[in-house]
Amino acid sequence: MNDFSLIFKITRTHLLSRKKQTSIAALGVTFGIGTFIIMMSFMTGLNGLLDGLILNRTPHIQIYNEIEPSEVQPIEMALPEQIHFVQSIKPVTNAAKIYNALPLMEELKRDKRVKGVTSQLSAKIFYAAGAIDLNGIATGIDIEEESRLYNISNYIPNGDYTGLIKEKNSIILGAGITKKLSLRIGDKIQLKNPQGGIFPMKIVAIYQSGLAEVDNMQSYVSRGTAQRLMGVGNNYITNINVKLNDVNQAPAFAKEMTRRFDVNAVDINTANAQFDTGTSIRNLITYAVSVTLLVVAGFGIYNILNMFIYEKMDDIAILKATGFSAGDVSKIFISQAILIGFFGGLLGLIFGFIVSWIISNTPFNTEALPTVDTYPINFNPGYYIFGMIFAMVSTFLAGYLPSRKAKKIDPVEIIRGK
Repeated sequence: MNDFSLIFKITRTHLLSRKKQTSIAALGVTFGIGTFIIMMSFMTGLNGLLDGLILNRTPHIQIYNEIEPSEVQPIEMALPEQIHFVQSIKPVTNAAKIYNALPLMEELKRDKRVKGVTSQLSAKIFYAAGAIDLNGIATGIDIEEESRLYNISNYIPNGDYTGLIKEKNSIILGAGITKKLSLRIGDKIQLKNPQGGIFPMKIVAIYQSGLAEVDNMQSYVSRGTAQRLMGVGNNYITNINVKLNDVNQAPAFAKEMTRRFDVNAVDINTANAQFDTGTSIRNLITYAVSVTLLVVAGFGIYNILNMFIYEKMDDIAILKATGFSAGDVSKIFISQAILIGFFGGLLGLIFGFIVSWIISNTPFNTEALPTVDTYPINFNPGYYIFGMIFAMVSTFLAGYLPSRKAKKIDPVEIIRGK
């Protein structure tokens, strides 16, 4: 017998005759798939937020001039045949600036692999607070390029960061310093350089990284202002930051920069090796826990369908006695499992989406993340597709294994036992 409509009617009758068990099996799929989607959406969203906090502000390549001891000492050059014991070697007296920085930046901008290039220099300064001077760092930047390439505007909750361009002698002040000195946007603050020079600056915006140690010292000014604070020329640059179109090219590109231009270049993978390890571990734990939830749901379905068969022994005997083949009986139970998986999985997708949407609209306010208003959720369609596929596959297997038992049932022994 191979009448699909008849098999479907019998399948429907079996499911509806045990509504409680059918509902429990479907809810097992629903909550398994729903929990999987909620956890994956939330954890990957959170990991994406944490990655963004670090990686979005980190250049793919950092070029700088590292101050280090000379590899060859004068005595070694004068007496090359002798054995020398030299201790307390001092760094060479080279400046921290990058030589020919401006031509180097122009060369990098012409490279098709490069998305953008920015320059920085950090000036050690003091924030004048009456008779007290607070240590600080004023970093000279190109604010427009920093915003375009590294989203610095996401860390400026108050004020207009373009004020660094519009107004002369302006500053984006760290939130910690702002709070300590009871300052507001539009107020003036005096900066002192180590030589004793005083520079009055107007506060145009507040910078908040979420790290207290940074916010208590860090501020941003235009590159020209930082050069005046340090008393250096317009070509004095200590750091060149490069963002590539493809971050995977960063290690090879850094080695190429070191070889071609005789500078120190470090790629993003090297600079954030520990962070990458932590991200990989978090992702591994997330996927392991989520898949475990699905597997547990699959075993629950298997147990329910297995009990289903034992309760339906009489029905199976009658079906076989009236002409249904072992294959037809198997199809009936597999159809039950597939229907439970389909409707349970569909409800799981809806349940997971609704809960994820509620979480994504739940207020989340913290000083560490000033520009984040709600919990991060990753609405990746791939999670929903994977969840539905897993629901169908797991319920099919959960139905197939018990159906093999049903195929082997001898109707004569069941009827004789009754």
